Amino acid sequence: MFNSEATRDLLVEWLAEYVKSAGAKGLVFGLSGGIDSAVVAGLSKLAFPDTSLGVIMPCHSNPTDKEDALLVANAIGLQTQEVDLTEPFDYLVAKTGVNADTMAAHNLKPRLRSSTLGLIGQSLGYLVAGGSNLAEWYTGYFTKYGDSAVDLLPLARLTKSEVYQLAKVLKIPEKIITKAPSAGLWQGQTDEEEMGIKYADLDKYLTDGTGEEEIIARIEALHKRSTHKRQMPPMGPVVRG
Repeated sequence: MFNSEATRDLLVEWLAEYVKSAGAKGLVFGLSGGIDSAVVAGLSKLAFPDTSLGVIMPCHSNPTDKEDALLVANAIGLQTQEVDLTEPFDYLVAKTGVNADTMAAHNLKPRLRSSTLGLIGQSLGYLVAGGSNLAEWYTGYFTKYGDSAVDLLPLARLTKSEVYQLAKVLKIPEKIITKAPSAGLWQGQTDEEEMGIKYADLDKYLTDGTGEEEIIARIEALHKRSTHKRQMPPMGPVVRG
């Protein structure tokens, strides 16, 4: 049975030790207003009370996302910084001629956010923490070189239901806990609709290996198709001598 309080304490200790071993001073992360980033924020604030920074990065985003991000920050006393990425996004889409409504353009948003976090993190001597949970990591529900381009993933071994349980012991606002999970790639987008799988079904399969045959087949297909996302790039052969 999942122990939320013990897991919270273990993750806070792990974050503190990992950052220290890397010679860094603290943590920076995107603060989207969603449950995963809120839990990362809560853990980071406990591990580094004075050197945790949540970055709010709107990019053609729903205004309520920023409101929710600030709600989290105010609840836990977190320092924030806002960097609006709408203009850089529009510039790149226009210059490349890519249709703004394509998945390629949608995936540019997390890639811009990743670059922004890397810039801020390096300038401050902070590591970048990501918010992918086990369900997302296993199915590849993240953007390659986007929200996966981080230094550490504190939630990657937690199911979505465990993330929610952790949110409660971290005293994350109830509005965030009951909000429909979304990657914020476009207006009205939700994780479960895009994946075609409910988190409850994913959690069940990832914890005990059971589920409806059709759902298991889809999960494994997503896992196989996204293998490249979880690996380093392949290196080409060489001939010497």
